[in-house]
Amino acid sequence: MSKIGLFFGPLKGSVNRVAEKIKIALGEQNVDMISVNDAGVADLEKYDRIIFGISTVGKETWDSTHSNSDWSKFFPNITKVDFSGKTVAIFGLGDHVTYSSHFVNAIGVLANDLLKKNATIIGQVDPSGYEFDDSEAVMDGKFVGLPIDEDFESELTDERIANWLKSIKPAFGL
Repeated sequence: MSKIGLFFGPLKGSVNRVAEKIKIALGEQNVDMISVNDAGVADLEKYDRIIFGISTVGKETWDSTHSNSDWSKFFPNITKVDFSGKTVAIFGLGDHVTYSSHFVNAIGVLANDLLKKNATIIGQVDPSGYEFDDSEAVMDGKFVGLPIDEDFESELTDERIANWLKSIKPAFGL
């Protein structure tokens, strides 16, 4: 069985910690963790089963003149890959209190780019257990990936990961 490519960023923060939890829960032998800061097109093409981990920054960062994040450098790679036949799941970190109007928007931005490149996205999550005003990550009434709020709901993270992984494991052959 081929490994799952778990692409995440940034390093050394909440996304990295959640990615580690996911890797352990799926079995370390089943997952290659790859920082988006170090990844390119060839890395994406290597995997048929992919998990992306991304964070949503606040509006003041989106509006700034310098966006130098790992993901801003990595996003162009998505448009260069045909994701036909690839199964993709996304988790994203956000702050539902301070950024209630933009909660985990990065999941939606990434999902839209992946859908344009023919990805099969799995792991939709019912938004009823979340408090927020608006999110680009809600498509057809569900989050298109797993939202995690380590700032204000870290006590829910492990349960949310466990429930999400139960839903995606069959599609990943686990």
